Parts: sequence; C-alpha cells; structure tokens
Amino acid sequence: MQQVIIFAEHQGGHTRKVTYELATEARRLADSLGGKAHAVALGGGAASLVEQLKRYPLDVIHVSEDPDVDKFLIDPVVDYVEALARSLGPSIVLIPNTMYGRDVAGRLAARLGAGLTSDVTEIKVENGKIDCISPKLGGAAITACTFKNAEYGVVTVRPNAFSVEASGGAAEVRQLEKPAGKTYRMVIEEDVEEGTGELGLEEAPAVVAGGRGLGGPEPFQTLLKPLADALAGAVGASRAAADAGWVPYSLQIGQTGKTVSPPLYIAVGISGAIQHKVGMRSAGTIVAINKDGGVPIGEFADLLVVGDLFAIVPELTKLVQAARAAHA
Repeated sequence: MQQVIIFAEHQGGHTRKVTYELATEARRLADSLGGKAHAVALGGGAASLVEQLKRYPLDVIHVSEDPDVDKFLIDPVVDYVEALARSLGPSIVLIPNTMYGRDVAGRLAARLGAGLTSDVTEIKVENGKIDCISPKLGGAAITACTFKNAEYGVVTVRPNAFSVEASGGAAEVRQLEKPAGKTYRMVIEEDVEEGTGELGLEEAPAVVAGGRGLGGPEPFQTLLKPLADALAGAVGASRAAADAGWVPYSLQIGQTGKTVSPPLYIAVGISGAIQHKVGMRSAGTIVAINKDGGVPIGEFADLLVVGDLFAIVPELTKLVQAARAAHA
C-alpha cells in the first residue's frame, strides 16, 4: 500500500489548474495503490486554497499558514512535505512541473532518497508498480520509468496532462505541525511577478492554434488573434509554424511544446501529426479548419470544417462577436 501526496503550489491562495489535475489523478492512483489521496497546502492563503481543494476527490488536506513558508526560499516547503511523507509512510508525491515545483521536487527526492521522474504526462499502475511516461530529448524519445524504491517516489507532472473532475466535499482537514529544530537563512526580500499582458496557453478556456496552412506570421495577428479574443482565449501554434519563425516557441503546442486542455480547441491550417496531437488531445471539443479533408487531425477532431480558412475564420469571428454582444 502506498499513499499519494500532491503539493498544492499557490500564491496567496490562488492556484493553477494543474493543482486540480493532480488532485483528480491522486484519487485514481490512491485507489489503484490501496492508499489515500492527500494534499498539502502551505503558506499565506493556504486556508483559502483548502476550501477550493475540498471540491476534489481527496481524502485528507494538510495545511499550515506558517509565515516562514513565504519568508524563506523553498526549504520550509521541503521540510513540511518531507515530514508529511515520512509520517504517512511509503508514498508517491506529485508536484507540478513548474520552475518552483522542479526545485521542490529535486530537494525532496534527495531528502527521501527517492527516485525522481520529471515532466510526466501519464502514470500507470501495474502489479503495484508505478510507471511514469514522459517525453525526453525534446520529444525525440518517450520514456517509461518504474520506481525501484518501494518506499518513496517523486513525480513532476506536466500541466494539462490529466483531466479535472470535481467530485469531492468529504476531505478531512488536518493542521500540520512545524518541523522542529529548523532554521533558515535564504530570505525572500521581494517577490516580483511580471505580467505578459496575455492569457497563458495552459490556462486559457479556448485556444486558437495556427499551422503551416496560414502561410506566414501575419495571419496569427490579423486572423487568429481576433477569434481568440472573441472567445476570451489565447493563440497557439504548431511546431511547423514555430520552426518557420512565424511565432515564438512559447506558443508551440505539441510533444516538444506545451500541453493544453481547454474546453475548446480550434486548429487552423494544422495537419495534426501525432506530435501535435500529444499536446492537445485532452481538449474538450476539437474543431479543425483546413482546405484538405484528408488531414490526420480530421480523424480525431470533433468537427472538421473543409474550406478556405481565410474566408471561414473571419466569418466565425463575426458570429462569436455577435453572440457575445447579444448576451452582454
């Protein structure tokens, strides 16, 4: 039997969707491993986050609003999660594959003497063993890693790799005791968050992505962005468009780019090779617009619109804008 622990990364009680993805996945893994699904929320605003986590299928939510978590860098967080894991016994710890999460995961794995698998997109349980699937070498290889250590494992999970299911409400909330005998020196003097002015792809409720069929960089601004704005969403791209220099790689979706799972995904001029599918296959409704009715994306899209994208997209944008205005 193994317990499953998720680290709920947040800022003042505000978290990202990946936290709820981990909570949902923790339930599935705990049921397969015969343990319980735990979450740990730390620092200022943690109590507020607990109320949100209660909506998800967790057994126990561990919380501490210890001010040292916000005052000092990383180590207090690692101390709390390590102490919790040791108190629960054999555990798998799921952590968001973010810059902060990766730092926490590396230190935690060293403390626990645990295996660490990063950027995981799928987790399987077979005969009590946990296999973690993740792309490596820029997506050139897909690895399956099995933890040899029977006690602890640490996994960083790629955002949007798993679905979200809110079906909780019965989680027990436990206050964590501060780990004894700990002193810290690395003080956070200032926390500065720079806004990009754009909605992040991973969090957008709708994504309008463009590919080679757009023919150049200009349509991303003149064609796709108005539609994305009308849908309150974000613009993405295929690898072909990023490789061509039409858009920055930060917009690339796919096996070697970002993984997204919005309720609505519109692929414009994208053929839909397997590498792109990996990055958006968990989207709710997939709409493809392409002049070629035989493109691979048509095999898994919910709706394939065959025609001139330069005529279809502006008309679609007008319809969305009109619908929103009517309901304003």
